[in-house]
Amino acid sequence: MKIAIIGAGAIGGYVGVKLALAGEDVTFMVRGANLAAIRKNGMKLIMHDGTEHIAANVKASNNYAEIGPQDMVILALKAHQVEAVADELPKIFGPDTTVVTMQNGIPYWYFHKHGGPHEGCRVHSVDPSGLLVEKIPPQRVIGCVVYPASELVAPGVVRHIEGDRFPVGELDGTTSERVTRISEYFGKAGFKAPVLDNIRAEIWLKLWGNLTFNPISSLAHATLLDICQYPLSRELAASMMLEAQAVAHKLGIAFRVTLEKRIAGAEKVGKHKTSMLQDIEAGRAPEIDALVGSVVELGRLTQTPTPHIDTVYALVKLLAKTMEAEHGQLRLQPAI
Repeated sequence: MKIAIIGAGAIGGYVGVKLALAGEDVTFMVRGANLAAIRKNGMKLIMHDGTEHIAANVKASNNYAEIGPQDMVILALKAHQVEAVADELPKIFGPDTTVVTMQNGIPYWYFHKHGGPHEGCRVHSVDPSGLLVEKIPPQRVIGCVVYPASELVAPGVVRHIEGDRFPVGELDGTTSERVTRISEYFGKAGFKAPVLDNIRAEIWLKLWGNLTFNPISSLAHATLLDICQYPLSRELAASMMLEAQAVAHKLGIAFRVTLEKRIAGAEKVGKHKTSMLQDIEAGRAPEIDALVGSVVELGRLTQTPTPHIDTVYALVKLLAKTMEAEHGQLRLQPAI
């Protein structure tokens, strides 16, 4: 199968190497140092147990027109980075190309084949201009929820931390031939990729933690353990999660775990810095709108109050705006 991985970061690199080692024809669409490194040395994966794998047979390109139509496109960028490549993606679409979306948060396609009064609505916080719906038609999309953790430690080098689960699903909940085939290819590569009949419920389950712990950690410069064990921040996280749960319920979503169990799960991860906090410390644009702004938007859409989420959203957006204006980063340093 010809597979294009859009982005060779922490998740794209991990998935791409494993698929290539399973015998698939993998091309990474990348730029800069990653492009040069992959062309020279292939893509390297360091597993959590220290074993190393090099996919030497992968291709790397920054020219969408030259690689031709693909059977599968894995969109492994962060949600706010997708718009920058949207115009290029149609160049690698054939009649039956499937796009597997691996973004955290509420996806741009959320209301496609959703049914009910909101069918076909656009999620403006993640697709403000409608470009994504136009250039990446939801009819091509298979939803995917990313559970593994990994990190890009050097150009062309990814370290896997933990996890191997990538649930997938058709947007209308059917078990189609194409989603079954994708599940099988992922399974052959060593991943657990069950086909779900409600991919949106799984998206909300992961988002439930991301929309709370990510911005709180960024504002407080605290780890998951810190947030969960400090009574005031634990209470804030729970309040935000209750508001999000109310929004989700109005959209027909039922959570398969309790709120306390979800918080306990985050606490067990320990002194882990969320991806948003890592971005703040590195001076990168944080992923805010897909994780938090989208829930604010869906709260308005469903007429559900979200005062705690609104407040945290305003603060973390201001932090990102200030960082951008000052070309800065923010990291706690030991006091002198």
